[in-house]
Amino acid sequence: MTGLGDIFFRANDRCRQKAYQRWHRGQRKQQILRSQIGFTALSSSRPAACIGCANYHGHAYGLQREQRVTLVCGIHPYGWHTNLSCPDWRAEPAENATSS
Repeated sequence: MTGLGDIFFRANDRCRQKAYQRWHRGQRKQQILRSQIGFTALSSSRPAACIGCANYHGHAYGLQREQRVTLVCGIHPYGWHTNLSCPDWRAEPAENATSS
């Protein structure tokens, strides 16, 4: 029975590799089209009040695209919607900071 399990494992692994290659090829084509049109970088979907904030989460949850909800941060799930700066804004910690 171990031989049969190995066959399924290899087949699933190969399917995963092929799916990744298709996705990567699509991303390359999109980047080529963007550069031909004049868009060299993707625009950020991060709200202006959340730029540089350590509380920013920004992941979308839900299985279906129509029902997917983006969680902006743990304090303001739908984001800060006024022109003023967010009162809960906290600077992101420096990643490359060295301690003396």
